[in-house]
Order: sequence, then C-alpha cells, then structure tokens
Amino acid sequence: MDDSLVKNTAQNRMMKFDIKTMGPAIALLLLCIIGYLLNPAFASEGNITNLLTRSAFIGIIAVGATFVITAGGIDLSVGSMAAVISGVMIIIMNNAMSTFGGGVTTVLIGCGSSIILGLGAGWINGFLTTKGKIEAFIVTLGTMGIYRSLVTYFADGGTLSLDFAIRGTYRPVYYDSFFGLPIPVWVFAIVSVLGWMLLNRTAFGRYCMAIGSNEAVAKYSAVNVDRIKTLTYVIQGLCVSLATIIYVPRLGSASASTGVMWELEAIAAVIIGGTVLKGGYGRIGGTILGALILTTIGNILNFTDLISNYLNGTMQGLIIIIAVWLQRADFRSSNKTT
Repeated sequence: MDDSLVKNTAQNRMMKFDIKTMGPAIALLLLCIIGYLLNPAFASEGNITNLLTRSAFIGIIAVGATFVITAGGIDLSVGSMAAVISGVMIIIMNNAMSTFGGGVTTVLIGCGSSIILGLGAGWINGFLTTKGKIEAFIVTLGTMGIYRSLVTYFADGGTLSLDFAIRGTYRPVYYDSFFGLPIPVWVFAIVSVLGWMLLNRTAFGRYCMAIGSNEAVAKYSAVNVDRIKTLTYVIQGLCVSLATIIYVPRLGSASASTGVMWELEAIAAVIIGGTVLKGGYGRIGGTILGALILTTIGNILNFTDLISNYLNGTMQGLIIIIAVWLQRADFRSSNKTT
C-alpha cells in the first residue's frame, strides 16, 4: 500500500477520534450557554457549586461503572446498593453512639462499614458473574431487587434516620468546603484522577480493555479474566460506598427510595462520555463530562418551564438510546472504511 495513503488514513482516523473525544465537552459547553440564556442565574456561584456537588455522587459511581463496562460487564444494582449501604451505615452509627457518643469515632465506624459493605457487594456481583457463569445483567438485576428489599425491610417500610447528635458531626462532610470547593467535589476529583491513572497507566486498565474487546483472546494471552472482571465489580462497589459516605450527611436518612435511578444515570454518564457499551474502550475523562452533562440537564429543567422536571428520567433514557445508536453507527462506518 502507498505510504501517502497509509498516512492519510491515519490522519483521518486521528481527526475522527479527536472529534469523538471532544463531543462531550462541546455538548457540555452548549448546555451551559443554553442554561445561561434561559436564566442568567444558571451561572451564579451558588448554582455552579450546587451543580458540581450533585454531580459528585453520580460521577463517583460512574467512574466505577467505567471499569465494569470497559471489561464487557454491566451493573444494574448500584442504586439499590447505595440504598442498603446507607441504611446499614445509619443503623451501625446509631447503635455505636451508645458506646462512642456522637463524635468522630462513630462517624468513622460508619464510613468504615460503608467501605466494607461496598467491597463485599461488588465482590458478590463479580463472583457470581465470573465463577457462577451467570450473565452480569441477570446477576445485577437480581442483586438490585435484593438490596432494595433489604433496605425496605431494615426500615420496616419507612425511613431510617441518623441520630441528630451524629448529624452535627457528620454534616460537614457534605456541606463544608475546602479551598472554595465543596468536599464532595474534592472526593469526586480524587476518585477521577485515581480512576484515570488506573485505567490508562496500569496493566489492569489494559487488561480491562483487552477483556472487553475479546475475552477469549485475553485468556489465550495469559490474562486472568475472572480475577480482572471480579476486581472491576469490586471497584464499582468501592465507588458506590464512597458516594454513599458523602451522600448520607446530606439528608441524614435512608429509605427504599434512596438511590432510585442512579444506575440509569451512572450508565448514561459512562456512555455519553464515549465508553463503548459492548466493552473494549473506556474513557474516565468522558465519564466525568457525562456526569456533568446529566446534572446540567436536570439543573436547566429546574430553571425553565419548557419541559417538566419530572421528565428528567425520560431525557436520560433518550440520551442513552441516542448515544448507543451513535456508537453503533460509528462502528459500522469504521468497518466500511477498513
């Protein structure tokens, strides 16, 4: 083949990749412009801070979902997992108060229990998927129902509330700021940086992409597929527990409605960001932008009467369908080119 043709083909692919990479950033910029035009209050410091804080919960969970989806899996249980972890955290802290009081020790016990529960729940999903040889969709659909029913049982159909003495100690985790940015935003930033490094600068990240691209080939390449896939679900569980830790002090309660639709938002953020739903390619940076885009859409709906805020879930569902359709259209055009 002519060298000039090879060079031109490579340049075309690079240009196409750049456009695809910049898409979420351009979309976020356009949404911000639209939000400002609809209501100048959109650009106020208070609203931007609120937008970033609300993005943190879904963003942290979506970082974990990026690993799962990149490796060819899916996790539908994250919202229910967050609900049951929140409920158990509150129960543990309320019980620990009689021994340790309402201070930092009790809060740390609750946070530690959240991390252990998240890691355990993630491992269960991964183990059943890999060793149990059950489709990830079925496993996480089942655990989604289990976790949701457990928190309903613990709350006796009502709400689990954190003791007011503990709330005073725990509230700053959500409401305080550090160098002008809310603490949840800092947690989101740290998780995002660590996630980016893990996916793009380690063998683990390369293995995730290899497994998602072709699991059989990855096995022949001496990759421990079961262990890597299980670890992606463990990372997902850890991210859910971290999001829960910064979410509980916001309301100080948990119920069967906690975390509803979080799985949809997390998956939507990942897909909007450019991660391929069938696996093999993931982008942490895109996931961050995807989470910001979803929160911005909901924020804009709050500022306008053009579309009801109750249709936020409809918008997210449409975004997922359109994003996957665009991915498949791009895949088909790439195959024709090659």
